[in-house]
Amino acid sequence: MGWVWNWKISGKRMLDLNHQIDSAVNTAQDEIVSFIQTLVQSPSLANDEGSVQELVSDKLKTLHLDVEKVPVRFDELKDHPAFCDDGFSSDSRVNVVGQWNHDGDGKSLILNGHVDVVPTGPEELWDESPWSGSIKNNRIYGRGSCDMKAGLASGIFAIQILQNIGFKPNGNVMVQSVVGEESGGCGTLTNIVKGFTADGAVILEPTSLKVCPIQSGALTFRLTIPGRATHAAMRWDGVSAIEKYNLIHQSILEFEKERHQSFNIKYYESKSRVAPINIGTIKGGEWHSTVPESVVAEGRFGVFPGESAHDGRDAFENHIRQFSKTDEWLNENPPVLEWFEGQFESGQTDTKHPIIQSLSECYFQSTGDTSIIEGVTYGSDLRLFTNHAHIPAVLFGPGDVRLAHAANEYVEIEEVLLTIKIIANLIVDWCGETIEK
Repeated sequence: MGWVWNWKISGKRMLDLNHQIDSAVNTAQDEIVSFIQTLVQSPSLANDEGSVQELVSDKLKTLHLDVEKVPVRFDELKDHPAFCDDGFSSDSRVNVVGQWNHDGDGKSLILNGHVDVVPTGPEELWDESPWSGSIKNNRIYGRGSCDMKAGLASGIFAIQILQNIGFKPNGNVMVQSVVGEESGGCGTLTNIVKGFTADGAVILEPTSLKVCPIQSGALTFRLTIPGRATHAAMRWDGVSAIEKYNLIHQSILEFEKERHQSFNIKYYESKSRVAPINIGTIKGGEWHSTVPESVVAEGRFGVFPGESAHDGRDAFENHIRQFSKTDEWLNENPPVLEWFEGQFESGQTDTKHPIIQSLSECYFQSTGDTSIIEGVTYGSDLRLFTNHAHIPAVLFGPGDVRLAHAANEYVEIEEVLLTIKIIANLIVDWCGETIEK
């Protein structure tokens, strides 16, 4: 018995495989949905991802992949320029890596997804438990359904479907189930530091099936504005930190507009929303009858594609410094700007790169429509692949990111099935086929 390494698959063979993939995915729908429900029903907040990783590991073992648990150790990452200390212990945090290994000379592919989810917020805002995994109107509901357990499951089932139809790739395919993405990317960074690599990577984030090879950056900041406390009955003798914060907030909004006017960005739906600056929390004052002596605002500073995190920080620091000079109190008592937690660089893959072309072709093959290539305004692990591992990467997966951190988060089952078909076809096109003879 011998093996023939078939790098370029004929159009007829590709069409035949596409039909087989389509049929196999439709047949496996109930199994696919059930697995995603199981993942959603296993809560996996930051530093509590162990249970869901066991589910992923067990699933990969049923596919006879080479499965490895990769511990996340901050002491191994702390000197890396992309490391973000998210404040959680790493003692129990592990990635799961499953490799579908083949000895051919085809290109290799990483399918990456994170299992950590953001907090649910007030549960009374949810129609059902955030961990229900319930199905309504052909949607799977629950925290993590959209962001991004359905995406991770899509990558896993793309492999299963290909195995079911007897396809053997000519290059290695690796599933990476990682932790810590929401708080800085310690999981994917660990895999990079450990030397896991490939010729291309798909990060199965919710993109509404748009091909997204460009991401903005996002830097977390804390801004402390001083005031001078006094009794509210004599408020004119004090300085309200809240009033001073309001001035700064308005200046930040203007600064955001100016930044967008100065950058010429392609591949974004709205050129005024590429790198938003958002204030997420505000804490001010100690007592209702006291002029507040401080305000602490925490937020997210958007970094443009091609702009370094360093330049983004410098720009914001300079703005706060220059604006403070326009106010007598702030000039003498300047705000303090700190950077902490998630520091996501921007990242991008050339839209003409073969991985982008291949994914776009597979999208057309599966849908009959031309893919939309678009940049995203949120930070992701893409920048770790492109900037530090030098692996061309693209975001692509089921779900609308606007639902990702919201109450009643959900993912459309139809999008999940379509993602599986497209990713399976991508493996075929990117890796080539091994034919037994």
